[in-house]
Amino acid sequence: MKAVVVSKAGGPEVLEYKEVPTPEVKAGWSLVKIKGFGIIHSEIFTRQGKSPSVKFPRILGIECVGVIEQTSDPKRLPVGQKIIAMNGEMGRDFDGSYAEYALLPNKIIHPVTTNIPWEDLAAIPETFHTAYRALLQLQIDKANSLLIRGGTSGVGIAGLKLAKAMNPDIKVFGTSRKEAAKEEVLQLGYDGFVLDDHQKLQMSKQVDRIFDLVGAATAIDSMNNLKPFGIASITGDMGGIWDIEHFDPVTNIPNDRYMTSFASYVIDEEQLNDLLKLISDKKIDVHPVKVFSLKQLPEAHEFLENQTKPGKVVVLP
Repeated sequence: MKAVVVSKAGGPEVLEYKEVPTPEVKAGWSLVKIKGFGIIHSEIFTRQGKSPSVKFPRILGIECVGVIEQTSDPKRLPVGQKIIAMNGEMGRDFDGSYAEYALLPNKIIHPVTTNIPWEDLAAIPETFHTAYRALLQLQIDKANSLLIRGGTSGVGIAGLKLAKAMNPDIKVFGTSRKEAAKEEVLQLGYDGFVLDDHQKLQMSKQVDRIFDLVGAATAIDSMNNLKPFGIASITGDMGGIWDIEHFDPVTNIPNDRYMTSFASYVIDEEQLNDLLKLISDKKIDVHPVKVFSLKQLPEAHEFLENQTKPGKVVVLP
């Protein structure tokens, strides 16, 4: 089979398109014929050698969409079954999706039923799944206002699109660290812009819900900008900080406010299929900003590293 292999850390040029043996099925694992995958920023860091646990040579890629080619679980994953696979150390501890086929643990392969075209389906897994599950936690059907912290990120934009589909009456506000980004935020479809100045929201009114993709660095400030009985989902780590120092829930969480979080490696297959149905029924735009072939992966990485227009970058083998 054709695959893109990284044998050493470096720039996009280390992504080597070559012929490799097609993996053989083993107990607990099934062979997936890959129809498409999105490129994740963490894969760039891994290629650069910034993931110490990853040993080269390695076929990267932490998500994919495709069909079952050979199976070790014919009841749950019959041959020809359409699937989404993601996370579970895919592309890190074992070879991932940068190939025509991938041998994957059955536990990270999720059967789906959908007619969404492959290039659109490939843009969904990690990005839209994370946003959807966080919005379910936030119970946005019961909210009048939502602020997305990290509003111009891929997951942030997915959250905006899904929130508007799930609750057409909700007002959604997007943040940026730069005042100059206000017009861009509004053009994305947000109802309002909020400046995130040195991890402090510059807003005069509190909101019902906050989808915080910046993470631990802004979690306490997010809690302080919730209305009574509001909810904040601390989901991302864009701020580069993983722990809240000296966190005291008694003093740092205001009375009658609630904090939750979502880890994207927790997959509920029923909710995953509900997400795909929502996208189809509401005709949510999930189309990638750019599509590359497997052989063009070096160009795809370079495009993502220099990307100026928001949107998902997808590869179709």
